[in-house]
Amino acid sequence: MSKGTINFFAEETNYQLKQKRVLKAWIKAAIAAEGYQLDELNFILCSDAYLLRMNQDYLKHDTYTDVITFDNSEVLKSIVGDIFISMDRIKENASALGVTASEELSRVMIHGTLHLLGYKDKSKPAKALMTEKEDDYLGKLSAIQGTV
Repeated sequence: MSKGTINFFAEETNYQLKQKRVLKAWIKAAIAAEGYQLDELNFILCSDAYLLRMNQDYLKHDTYTDVITFDNSEVLKSIVGDIFISMDRIKENASALGVTASEELSRVMIHGTLHLLGYKDKSKPAKALMTEKEDDYLGKLSAIQGTV
């Protein structure tokens, strides 16, 4: 199991994250399962406006998105990163997909983490593998939550 830290922050949102301890254990287990070492991972839950500014300022994209992942690691197989997640997008997407905001947030959290683990989603085959990995890890989260 990875020994590093996972932190949760909020910017321009009042969303209250539940089961932080469970989520941390789940993300750490996923990182370890992929053969990586966790140093520090920050999840920043924020508003659409906040994430749009990040997208414009850092990626030069003028679009809304649900997640932006910044890989700050300087050592191979080491995780140091920031994952910004729009809770406005999470709630809207959850409603459209017929899932809870918590379920959609978990999917996006593992999606951002998978990017830090080297997975891509720009081509069809890469996106299919990413979705398969998301589903696999979401199944593991359900198993953990069932034991809490």
